[in-house]
Amino acid sequence: MKKLALHTKIFIGLFVGLTLGIIVNFFFSGSDWVNWFAGNIAQPAGQIFLRMVFMIIVPLIFTAIALGVADFRDVKKIGRIGGRVLMFTVFITAVSVIIGILLVDIFRPGVGITEENRTQLMQSISNNQTVSGIITSAHESKSFIQIIIDLIPRNPFQEIVFYLDPNYRGGGLLALMFFALIFGLGMALTEYKKVEPLIKTLQGVYEVVMKMIDFAMKLAPYGVAALIFSTASTLGFKIILILLNYVLIVLAALTIHFLFTYGAILKYVIKRNPVEFFKGISEVIITAFSTSSSNATLPTSIRVTSEKLKVDKDITNFVLTVGSTANQNGTALYEGITVLFLAQFFGVDLSITQQLIVVFLAILAGVGTAGVPGGSLPLVVMVLQTIGIPAEGIGIILGVDRILDMSRTVVNVSGDIVLACWVDASEKKRIAS
Repeated sequence: MKKLALHTKIFIGLFVGLTLGIIVNFFFSGSDWVNWFAGNIAQPAGQIFLRMVFMIIVPLIFTAIALGVADFRDVKKIGRIGGRVLMFTVFITAVSVIIGILLVDIFRPGVGITEENRTQLMQSISNNQTVSGIITSAHESKSFIQIIIDLIPRNPFQEIVFYLDPNYRGGGLLALMFFALIFGLGMALTEYKKVEPLIKTLQGVYEVVMKMIDFAMKLAPYGVAALIFSTASTLGFKIILILLNYVLIVLAALTIHFLFTYGAILKYVIKRNPVEFFKGISEVIITAFSTSSSNATLPTSIRVTSEKLKVDKDITNFVLTVGSTANQNGTALYEGITVLFLAQFFGVDLSITQQLIVVFLAILAGVGTAGVPGGSLPLVVMVLQTIGIPAEGIGIILGVDRILDMSRTVVNVSGDIVLACWVDASEKKRIAS
């Protein structure tokens, strides 16, 4: 008998938890045994899974960002091309995140839960804070100057220790990201022979963290079932409508970015026919959608870009290899939407400053996200925690993540190929002039 794929198991977990939760909500809402089961069975099961995710956040953030910056020693060697890759990545990722956040602000898919239901929900999925405490801490936004100051940690280990403490007013994971950024820059500017052992050690840690993500994801079907049961037993049929609205917003934003942002760049900047371009990379799109992995799609992307689109082979190899990790603008878009959706879901009204922080963090998270299924999950938790949204909320959307993962991977790898075409066109134009 063929073994079920992980995403199939997660979907089954979602279906079972959702169905049982709705039945319980309809027939036994408020019963003592329901409260006992949610508090003593479902909630602990969900917490075990979430804690598996939480414990890898710090090493993942540090190694991903530090290694990502250290790799830019190659950019120094190829100079001009590397600078263009960096500029495009930051710009196009910012555009993608802004598209997603605008759609969430306009359609507000997470709104509509009563305060009573929200309180019950938080009691069932989280043992950290009450709803009022979460909303209060999220509303206590710092001034712009204080945010800048808190970016620079006096003691990075203190930020690591207290980042999950809701009462901690330091920089938290944002400060850790800054430390990792400076650490990576230091490695990039140090003679390679002197830091080669350190780089290899961090690469080893990164690979181990990726394996730990695999361990955590093996628990995902059970964690999803437990968390979605807690949610559905509280909200009933409302949770179906809320999740549907969330999925449609993410898919709409990805479609807009894919067709219109990429289409405009292709037509007006690169001077390629967008229809012919998308037809030419159809094989890549299918591979990306089926594997949900930028890394797994990379060999196909390189072959199609070089052979069908006639992009210079050296540019193809460099840009697509770097882009499979760094140019994850579809993932950044998804992360921005997810954070704002969960903020609305928990009744947290984010200020403009906090939304700009989400944009900034989503851009950095897009660069630091592993190109494997489930690789974005820890970084979404990081962004949630940074702006005061209960990180346990990630369990609410995890069951529908697979279809979104497939879709955003298509946007990620297509963006890499658009980037390669743009760099190739720029180089040819420079040579011609």
